[in-house]
Amino acid sequence: MFQVQGILKVKNNEVQVSDRFKKREFVLTTEANSQYPQHVQFQLVQDKCSLINDFNVGEELKVSFNLRGREWAKDSEVRYFNTLDAWRIERVGNSTPVSNQSSNTTQNNNTMDNNNSTVFSGNTGGGNDDLPF
Repeated sequence: MFQVQGILKVKNNEVQVSDRFKKREFVLTTEANSQYPQHVQFQLVQDKCSLINDFNVGEELKVSFNLRGREWAKDSEVRYFNTLDAWRIERVGNSTPVSNQSSNTTQNNNTMDNNNSTVFSGNTGGGNDDLPF
């Protein structure tokens, strides 16, 4: 499980990708007070699309998510894609998470390592350099 904290910047509408798959994307801004703020896109899928409904742009949130990756090959070209699948969203300072607990099977199958939680703090330790990475 991974977590990150930031300000909700963008909240997109739900998209019906196929007759059996829907998703909704949103963007958090982390490191907002740094020279190089990070705008990180997450996705919500299927029954989790409504998790973002009760939050407004500008609110500070903590998002729990799974890091997903996949390979795509076509005509001898191989590409790799990563997605950040959010499964819980909380207001910072509010102990009541907005999550869908009825889908624990999906949550447990997607969690990379339930016992090794990583929190991204937003401090890159970059000092005074002016490079964005």
